[in-house]
Amino acid sequence: MLNIEALSKRYGEVAVFHDVWLQLARGEFVALLGESGVGKSTLLNCIAGLDRADHGRLVVAGVDLATADDDACARLRRAQLGFVFQAFHVLPHLSVAENVGLPLLLLGRPDAARVQSLLAEVGLAGLGQRQPAELSGGQLQRVAIARALVHRPALILADEPTGNLDPDTAARVLDLLLAQVRSAGAACLLVTHSAAAAARADRILRLTPDGIRPP
Repeated sequence: MLNIEALSKRYGEVAVFHDVWLQLARGEFVALLGESGVGKSTLLNCIAGLDRADHGRLVVAGVDLATADDDACARLRRAQLGFVFQAFHVLPHLSVAENVGLPLLLLGRPDAARVQSLLAEVGLAGLGQRQPAELSGGQLQRVAIARALVHRPALILADEPTGNLDPDTAARVLDLLLAQVRSAGAACLLVTHSAAAAARADRILRLTPDGIRPP
């Protein structure tokens, strides 16, 4: 699902990350640790085609992002990726249910039952008609998680998905991510500072200024 070779990214004269190598297969759950500012979120953005690396090879679901244009990257995100953003990026003018169902709508496969099922699984049953402004930070986090999973993506990129959640809800969300990986054959790259979340992964890696290393 994911093949990264010697990937590097700079902003001007500042190196964000350097010499990253990573392979991720279907059915695999990998946790990525690292100090704040080392480039974990930027790496996820590059994998999703939201940002461009400066050097190296990056292939996602068979698409070489070094040669893919913006339209090809958008199609890849729409069909193959589920991205849980650390900042949520929930659309304020849509209801909770509309936010969660948006990936299905963009694919031409609206499915209200699937939306309600995901809302129930993340503990938001009955809140589908609420507006994002009416929710807490933890609830918005769960909306973002449900939206990322609703279209059954092949690759899940999760940036601190449990950071705003209490321990019980965090465990429930990790169960949901693992179920998507195990039963649907997806792959998941989880960026986290949580030792409890990382412990659920098949592999734990650490991003450093010199690349990705075992912890």
